[in-house]
Amino acid sequence: MIPILGKPVMEYLIEHLARSGVKEIMVNTAHMHTKIEHYFGNGQQYGVQIGYSYEGAYEHGEIIPRPMGSAGGIRKIQDFGGFFDTTAIVLCGDALIDLDIGAALFEHRQKKAMVSIVTMEVPLSEVSSYGIVETDDDGRVVSFQEKPRPENARSNLASTGIYFFEPEVIDLIPPGEVYDIGSQLFPLLVEKKLPFYAQRRFYNWIDIGRVTDYWQVLQRVLRGEISHMEMPGKEIKPGIWVGLNVRVDWQNVKVEGPVYIDSNTHVESGAEIIGPCWISHGSHIKKNAKVTRSVLFEYTRISEGMTISEMIVSPRYCVDKFGETFYQGDDRCTLRWGDARG
Repeated sequence: MIPILGKPVMEYLIEHLARSGVKEIMVNTAHMHTKIEHYFGNGQQYGVQIGYSYEGAYEHGEIIPRPMGSAGGIRKIQDFGGFFDTTAIVLCGDALIDLDIGAALFEHRQKKAMVSIVTMEVPLSEVSSYGIVETDDDGRVVSFQEKPRPENARSNLASTGIYFFEPEVIDLIPPGEVYDIGSQLFPLLVEKKLPFYAQRRFYNWIDIGRVTDYWQVLQRVLRGEISHMEMPGKEIKPGIWVGLNVRVDWQNVKVEGPVYIDSNTHVESGAEIIGPCWISHGSHIKKNAKVTRSVLFEYTRISEGMTISEMIVSPRYCVDKFGETFYQGDDRCTLRWGDARG
């Protein structure tokens, strides 16, 4: 649900699935499930049907999340209503992609695969962040390592969290148990020598599983490096976009793009905004403040004379580009970003 250009990451995924002809989507939820359910509803606005499966239980008037693992949640969906009775695509919800789903599905069926995994080459130094796939010359998976050390990795092909499943594979997942795709199901497929194939495809895959990823992705998006994502608002000067009803003293502020200033934002005289920056709606940058390569969430105030550099800032907390979080009232937070409160 974290926003990119004002929309949750998952919304981009749903829109891409809809464009690719996918019309039925099940969302596996647990922690803070209501935020997803209330935002997306039944999917009618996207031209799809969306359903939800909750990993947990209703006990003593409270909904208690009990995650069942990436594969266990799939088995729960299947046992409840048989959703996986046909070929299905399984996606992680924390990445931006522009994969040609039709071409990937064609290859999956052409090889008569039970499971296909879409992969991408990553630097050997980064393999410990991913599930790593080793294949034979035909693309058949011969081993799957979950986040190995670089010296132990058998390849640099990373799982992108995009899979095609045939219904038969669901039967291999034990019902009612916590069970993981990468560390349990995939090694089982290899052990049983089942038709498990990897695909190598050229497409944008931008993983946002960590806070550090989020800051880097926002910088790339604002620089225009992600081709399928367009800046909202109106471009009033080269590299400077604004939403509706902004209040900016353009004659007395310094703005270097790429910068987006969302609706109902107030930027006072003497302020500086050095891009790439995203200033969310309702924010207020006061006199002589400076914001550099940063993101301000909704209704964030930056006090007079304060300097914010390479940060994600909200009314209650801020996060630096390395992923360290500082909360309101924390002395370190005050030293780093001053009175940037809502």
